[in-house]
Amino acid sequence: MNKTLYTIIVHSENMAGLLNQITAVFTRRQINIESLNVSASSIKGVHKYTITAWTDKDTIEKVTRQISKKIDVLQAHYFTDDEIYQHEIALYKISTPVLEAEAGVSKVIRKYNARIVEVNPVFAIVEKNGMSEDITCLYNELCAFGCVLQFVRSGRVAITTSCFERVNEYLAEREAKYVRQNQ
Repeated sequence: MNKTLYTIIVHSENMAGLLNQITAVFTRRQINIESLNVSASSIKGVHKYTITAWTDKDTIEKVTRQISKKIDVLQAHYFTDDEIYQHEIALYKISTPVLEAEAGVSKVIRKYNARIVEVNPVFAIVEKNGMSEDITCLYNELCAFGCVLQFVRSGRVAITTSCFERVNEYLAEREAKYVRQNQ
């Protein structure tokens, strides 16, 4: 089976328990969620879930349809990496003594356009925004110096590369239908 990393973007009303319902769809199909990010969207009262998972096209279509059927879900769509712009953030806590002793550590940080946001005598905090691959590569190169004390990364945030937001069209159609029914 040929697996691809898919990103599902779900727009929903902000209802308690919906996250559990959405993740249960993945659990029932034994699909591991690689990353999950939930936040308010640009539309008042609408939340955006960005979920990534490795699976095949047939399965992602079924999962997306199941999520779309949830009562509080406005829309759900899946995308491949070439259909979205995606970004992550990572924080690396590194040893200040190693940072000061090894010139290569600073060089690697600059190479990945990361930035040092905090320094004290014990540790320094490095922040990296960008693509998942670059975040992982920076981590691996810093680990080679033996300086990584802690590491954390966010879930993916993503927007489509198309010129319109599908949920905006859906909400406009729903509003127009509501107006027609109540005239």
